[in-house]
Amino acid sequence: MKRLRRAASYLALLVLLTGALPPGGTFTDDNANPHEPDIEALFAAGITAGCAPSRFCPSEPVTRGQMATFLTRALALPAATADHFTDDDGSPYEDSINRLAAAEITSGCALDAFCPNASITREQMAAFLTRGYSLGETTGDLFSDDEGSPFEDHINRLAASGITAGCATGLFCPLNSVLREQMASFLVRAEGLAPIPVPPASGCSILPANNIWNTRIDSLPLAANSASYISSIGFAATLHPDFGSGVWPPDTDSPIGIPFVEVDASQSLVAINYTAYGDESDPGPFPIPSAAPVEGGPSGDGDRHVLVVDHAGCRLYELYRAFPQTDGSWNADSGAAYDLNSNALRPDGWTSADAAGLPIFPGLVRYDEVAAGLIGHAIRFTAPSTQRAYVWPARHFASSITDPDLPPMGQRFRLKASFDIFGFSPEIQVILTAMKQYGLILADNGSAWYISGAPDERWNNDMLRELKAIPGSAFEAVDVSELQVSPDSGEAGA
Repeated sequence: MKRLRRAASYLALLVLLTGALPPGGTFTDDNANPHEPDIEALFAAGITAGCAPSRFCPSEPVTRGQMATFLTRALALPAATADHFTDDDGSPYEDSINRLAAAEITSGCALDAFCPNASITREQMAAFLTRGYSLGETTGDLFSDDEGSPFEDHINRLAASGITAGCATGLFCPLNSVLREQMASFLVRAEGLAPIPVPPASGCSILPANNIWNTRIDSLPLAANSASYISSIGFAATLHPDFGSGVWPPDTDSPIGIPFVEVDASQSLVAINYTAYGDESDPGPFPIPSAAPVEGGPSGDGDRHVLVVDHAGCRLYELYRAFPQTDGSWNADSGAAYDLNSNALRPDGWTSADAAGLPIFPGLVRYDEVAAGLIGHAIRFTAPSTQRAYVWPARHFASSITDPDLPPMGQRFRLKASFDIFGFSPEIQVILTAMKQYGLILADNGSAWYISGAPDERWNNDMLRELKAIPGSAFEAVDVSELQVSPDSGEAGA
C-alpha cells in the first residue's frame, strides 16, 4: 500500500505541475466514465490512490470506513487520542474513523458502533459533508423523496451549496448507496477542485488543459464595462440554444447547430481554394471528406461552417462559407488549422473560420459532454453589435463601431454565481454550471445570447428550451487578463 500511495503521489504531482495526463488517464477502469475528470482531480489532490494499482473501482459502493478515510484526507483532520467505537478494532480505517468522530462529523451508526463495512447511503453522506464543510443553512426544500428523513436538512444544504443536483428531477434517492464514482464528484465539488479533462485512451484532448478555453473563470474580477456590455446585448433578451435535434426550418436539410465530423489517418487530403480571405487563412490541403456535414445543410446559404477533427493527427480544421467541388476539393471564404496539443494562437489580426479569429469546435456544446455530466470549457456565443476591437484570446474584430460600451470580440462572460439553477432539468444544469465555471466567449456577430452547439438527434428540444428562461441580466462580463501568459498564446496562467 505504501508503494501504491508513493507512486500515486508522484503521478499526482506530475498532473498538478504540468496539467497533463496520459491518454486514458490514471486509472484503466474508468475510461469514458462521466465522473472520470472528477476522479482524476481527487487523485491529483491526494485524496484517493484508487482501489488497486491502476484501478479506481468506480461502480463499487463506498463503505463508511472508506468515506471516513476520504474525508480525513480531504479535510486534513488531526490525529485523535480517543478510541470512539468498538466495532472498528483492526480495521484499516480505524484511525480515520476516530479522527472523524473527534471532529464531530460522525457519532456512529449506533451506541459505540460505526459500522465501518456498511455501505454509506446518500443521506448519510450528505450529513458527513454538511458537517465536515460547515455548509450553511437553507430554507429551500429541493427534493420530494426525503420528507421525514432525519437528514433532510443536510440534503437541502448540500443541494443549496451546489454539491448535488439529486439523482433525478426533484429526487435525491436518500437511501441509495453512494458509488465511488459519485463520491468523487461530491468531494470535488465540496473541495472546489477543478475537474481534470482526460485525453481519450486513443485520440486527443481538445486543446491543452491549461488553455484559456478550458480554464475556469468563476473567481475572476468583473470587466470594467460589464454593465454596459450586458446592456448592449440585452438585459431582457434571453439565452437561445442554437443547436438541437432535427432540422430548422421544417422540411429543409438544415440541422440545428454547427456539425462536425471526425476522421482518422485514412482520410485523404484535398485542396482548399480560398475565395475571400486567403491571405489570413491556412493553406491546404486538409483532410476533409467530400460529404462532410455543412452548417445549414448542403443547400444552406449562411455561414456554412465545416469542422473536421483529426484524432490521428491531433488536428482541427475549420472552414467558413465552404462549398464542396466535384473533384473532391473545397472552396471556402476562409479556413484555419489548429494543433490540438498546442496553445498557439493565430497571427495577430487574422480571422479564422470565425469572426474573432478563434477556433469554433472547442466552444460547442456537445451532447456527449452533457450526457457525461460535465462541460469543461467555455461556450461560444454571438451578440448583435460588437466593438471594433478584440481582447485575448481573440485575434480579429468584425465591426466598424468604436463605441466602448459594445463588447469586443473574445470578451468572456459568465452566469452569475447567485443565479439559482436547481429548478432546471439535470442536463440543463450541466450547461448552466459550465456557464458559471467556464463562461461564454463572444466569437461572432449574430443574434443576442445565441449559444453554439453541435446538432445531435439525442437532444431533447423541449428541454433545451428551458434555457430561454434565462435573461441577459443573469450574466456578467469577466476580465481574464490576469490569466494571460503571453499575448500570442492561449495558455492560461495560475
